Formats: sequence, C-alpha cells, structure tokens
Amino acid sequence: MNSLNKEGFLAQTFLFQGLAPVYLKKLAAIAYPKRYRKGEIIFQEGEKALGFYLVYEGRVKVFKESPSGREQILHLLGPGEPFGEVAVFSGRDYPANAAALTEVLLLYLPRQDFTALIKEEPALALNMLAVLSKRLRQFVSLVEALSLKEVSERLASYLLYRSEKEGPHFDLGMNKGELASFLGTSPETISRVFGKLAKMGLVETKGREIKILNREGLSEIAAGLRPF
Repeated sequence: MNSLNKEGFLAQTFLFQGLAPVYLKKLAAIAYPKRYRKGEIIFQEGEKALGFYLVYEGRVKVFKESPSGREQILHLLGPGEPFGEVAVFSGRDYPANAAALTEVLLLYLPRQDFTALIKEEPALALNMLAVLSKRLRQFVSLVEALSLKEVSERLASYLLYRSEKEGPHFDLGMNKGELASFLGTSPETISRVFGKLAKMGLVETKGREIKILNREGLSEIAAGLRPF
C-alpha cells in the first residue's frame, strides 16, 4: 500500500482538483488506505462520523434500510468519488450505511486532520461546497426519477451517466438486485427492460458487462421521447 500514488490520485479527483501541490502533499499524508471485501460494511447509519472516504479502486453503495429490511440505494460510487463527507462537516453521525459492492480500496481522511487543513487552505472549503451542491442535485434527481419517471427512463439515464464517466463499454459493478434497489424497482423488471433495450439495438449486455450501441436512441428513451 505504500506504493500508492496518493498525490496523483487526489489531484485528479473532483474534490481536490486545482489544489496547490503543497496541499496535495499534506492531504496525501493524512489519507490512510483501507481495504474492504465485497459485501463488507464500511460504516453503519448512526455511527459517529470521524472521517470520510474516497474510492481509490472498486465500487461502493450508500444505502438506507427500512425496519422490514427493504433496501434503498442512495448513491453508487466509483473511483475518485467521496462519501461520508456530509456527516463529517455537519458534525453528526452517518445518516446512512455504506458497503463494498466489489473488493475496494479506499482512502480515509480523518475529520480532525482534514478540518485543520481547511483552515490553512480556503480553496478546500470551496471544493467541499461544490461537492455538497452536487450531492443535493443528485438527491433531487433521484426523487424525481423515483416519483415521475418510468423504469425504462431511469435505467437509460443511469446507463448514460455511467457511459459519460467510463466510456461506452463498462462493467456495471453490481448485480441486478442492487441496480433495482437503486432505481426503485424489481430485479425482474430490470431484466425485462435490459432485454427490450437490447432488442431495440440500443445496448448489448453480457453478465455485468454493458456496451452502449446507440447513445442517441438511449438518450431519447431517457427523456421519454421514444416509445418503449
């Protein structure tokens, strides 16, 4: 783990882009690598938030669980994305659970050390505000999708979002049950929609591997402009 290029990685993240090298070096010094196995809990709702995380490798889900055990995934996160930061800066407990969807390597930044750096470098605070604003927009989009959009539109929107970040061919990084939980539907419905998207020549699937064949057509589905 000592061979990790933490400074180079941090410089490429949305959270820390544009920071002076001297502060990237200080951030790297307080960022501790942590590994988790697939399915392992990273933190639980109500746990004291003593720090936040950045995904270095793998994928993570942030989710809520009802008393009956029903799971609603709030965020699906990949390399370079932070999580747990809201609770850290509000000084409260984690408001949701986080678990590894795959084998993951994370960078953990302790709250006390990070807030001390913010006092030295105000640009860090501005970057954090940008991230929190992005989180709020994501929640608004999630509520809108779950309440107003058809499942086909939700799935198409998510596939487009992933392809923008990772290219037209990517690993979904989760099973259909987890994707269904995130999109507020059932695994059976997700399978049917994937099948129809494939028949329409818009996507190609092989296990968890997804290939976008017709981005324009998929965009029309996402916007509700094409019959499904």
